[in-house]
Formats: sequence, structure tokens, C-alpha cells
Amino acid sequence: MPNWGGGNKCGACRRTVYHAEEVQCDGKSYHKCCFLCMVCRKNLDSTTVAIHDDEIYCRSCYGKKYGPKGYGYGQGAGTLNMDKGERLGIKPEETTSRPNTNSNPSKFAQKFGGTEKCPRCNEAVYAAEKIMGAGKPWHKNCFRCAKCGKSLESTTLTEKEGEIYCKACYAKNFGPKGFGYGQGAGALVHAQ
Repeated sequence: MPNWGGGNKCGACRRTVYHAEEVQCDGKSYHKCCFLCMVCRKNLDSTTVAIHDDEIYCRSCYGKKYGPKGYGYGQGAGTLNMDKGERLGIKPEETTSRPNTNSNPSKFAQKFGGTEKCPRCNEAVYAAEKIMGAGKPWHKNCFRCAKCGKSLESTTLTEKEGEIYCKACYAKNFGPKGFGYGQGAGALVHAQ
């Protein structure tokens, strides 16, 4: 039987999708108003969509439902989420923790880093958060001047005894002292 006056069928509502309202994804057509995350119902586009089987999700919901689980997989830098995913249809798993007696780093640590320690906080540094400075790996949040806390770049830092400083703090604390070495152009420091 011919398909009179229609186009493709929507992957969500199964009604006819006409060209003016069509969004294509993974070889399927959707109405613009039907191209929503299956969980949170946010509007999607080509940069935010994640597909699993025939279902479409935003990247956040896809990661919560199908992504890796466990410590270190939060909603962003430094967050801890206690959401077990029950509302997404995920059944909580019973896990028993055993002490790790293996001295070799895990496959995860080998692939994503984490075997190197940050000199400031002495925690593991993973590839996604790693900045190299003074020949050592640092967390982005730890890559700051030890005196003033100013954020540094690899080109604006100076290092002394394993600690990093901005050029101004380094010059003020460890640079030459005496007449002519003031705080700025033409500054004289009068010591009593």
C-alpha cells in the first residue's frame, strides 16, 4: 500500500515526520519536539545526543545509566554523587570491598594515569586533570603559586625546592635584595 503524502516515521512517536520538522540521527527521523532525552526530557542536538540501542539520551543521563560506575565518576571535578540510578532503572549491586594487595597499578590506572602523585596534595593525578610543571604532574587546582595562590601556567612559574611560585612572589621572596631592587619601577624600600 502506498505511503500517501508522508515522509519517514518518527523514531519516538511513530507518526509521520515531514521535511520541515525533521531531525535525523543514526539513520532515523524524529520530530524536533520528539528529539528529547528518554530520561530527563531535555532537547537534544547533534553535540549532546548519545544513542543506546534505539533509545536516545543526553550525555549526562547516558553516562549515569550506561557509563562506568564507582568512585571517581562524579558529575564534574570534585563532586561526589550518592545517586545509585534507581530512577533510571539501574539495580544497585552488592559489592564487597577487599584490600588491594597488588603492588602493580590497575589497568585503569595504567590507561588513564593516576600512578603519579601531585606534589602539593600527594593524591593521584589522572590524565584528564594533569598539568606538567617543573618536571612534575600537578592537578589543575593545585597548579597555583605557593604564596599568593594565583593560578599558574607552565610558562609563568618558577620553582624552588619542589614548590612552585608565580614570578612576582618568587622575586619578592627569593630574588636579589638591596638598593635598586624594589617592588616596581622606581620604588625604593626604606628599612628602619
